[in-house]
Amino acid sequence: MNFEKLILQNDSRGISELSKHLHPSFCLNAAKLVLDNIEKVFITTGFYIKNSAAIETDGPLGAISIGNALENIGYEVVYITDQYIDKYIRQLSSKNSRQILFPIMNIEDSKIFSKNLITKESPTLLIGIERPGAHTDNKYRNMRDVEFTQYVARIDTLFDYKIKSIGIGDGGNEIGMGNLFQQVLDSKNLVNFPAMSRVSELIISSVSNWGGYGLVGAISQIQQINLLPSISTSETLLKELVELGAVDGISGIQEYSVDGFDIKTNSKILEQITIEALQTDNFN
Repeated sequence: MNFEKLILQNDSRGISELSKHLHPSFCLNAAKLVLDNIEKVFITTGFYIKNSAAIETDGPLGAISIGNALENIGYEVVYITDQYIDKYIRQLSSKNSRQILFPIMNIEDSKIFSKNLITKESPTLLIGIERPGAHTDNKYRNMRDVEFTQYVARIDTLFDYKIKSIGIGDGGNEIGMGNLFQQVLDSKNLVNFPAMSRVSELIISSVSNWGGYGLVGAISQIQQINLLPSISTSETLLKELVELGAVDGISGIQEYSVDGFDIKTNSKILEQITIEALQTDNFN
C-alpha cells in the first residue's frame, strides 16, 4: 500500500473522493519539491476550535514531525504561529528552530505583514498543515461552516507569493485546498466554504497529521534514511499537547485523540507509514 492510500484510510468525511483529481503519487511529488528547495522553510499550523477556546490536536503533531525531519536534512526551520498556537510550538518544537508570531489583523495589514516577512526572511519553501484558509469572502469557517475569523491570524496571505509551497488538509477549509476549490464545492460531504489559497503541491488525508507523516515518509524513502518519529515519541507529543490544553477537533474535548481517532489508531497509521518508508533494498 502506498503513502497516499495509507493516509486516506478511515476516511469519514469524504476527502478521499478528491484523490482522483490529484497525481496518484502526490506525497512523493511533495517530497521531491522539499528536496529541491533545501534552505529555509516556513511551517504553519494551528486550527482554533471556537466552542472549546483551544486549538485542536490535528496539525501540530504533523508540523513538528515535518520540522524535525527537515532540520535533519539541512533546512532552517521557522514556525509561523499566532497567539493561540504559539505556546504549543514553543514547547514541542526543536530548540534549533525559530518561531515568528503573526498578529491577528485585518486583511490589508496582514498582507503588508506577509510581504515584509517574505522580504526579510526569504524562505525557499512554505508548508501549511491543518491551518485555516479563507474563503473568497476573506472569512474563515470550521468544518460545520461556523465562522471564526476573529480568532485567525491571516497566515494564508503568505501563500499569495510565488514561493514553492505545500498544503496538507483533510476537510477543504485549509491552506492549499484552493487547488481543488471547485471539487470541494461540488462535494456533498466536505465544507461549503472551501479555502481559496493555492499551493505548489497538495496533500490530502483523512487526518492532517497523517498527511504530515506521509510527506516525511516519502522524503525518508527517497533519502533512504528514517526521518519519521517513533511511535513512543508521537504518543508522548500527543499527550503533552493535550496536557497543554489542546482538544480533539471533533469532540472538542481535552483527550488523547485526533479527529475522533484514539492514540492506538494514530500510532497504527504511523507504523504503517514507517514500514512503507523503509521498503527499499538500499535502505541504510
